[in-house]
Amino acid sequence: MTAGHNALRGSGPDQARAFDNAKQLETERKSQATRAAELQGLMAKAETGVAGSVVAEVAYRNDYISVRAQQKLAEEAWQRNKCRETVPDTAVPPAPAASAKRAPSSKR
Repeated sequence: MTAGHNALRGSGPDQARAFDNAKQLETERKSQATRAAELQGLMAKAETGVAGSVVAEVAYRNDYISVRAQQKLAEEAWQRNKCRETVPDTAVPPAPAASAKRAPSSKR
């Protein structure tokens, strides 16, 4: 069996990681998405060079397969636990006072 096949089956220490709460799971999902995008970029860059597709396969493919498997597991846990994305804290600016003057518009 290949490393990618084992990763998809959920074997190995990385795939056995448990998440205590939705916040940890959310962080893991974001981390895995970032890593997958990074690996895709590296593979695309490698493919532009001499023997690039071979280099991309040898250097990055197993890591990419592993990351995608971890993403799948994290997504399954996310859905099973019915988690939701956290909304970043955004300060709502107060409404402008009625007596405040508006800036003149510049029409040309």
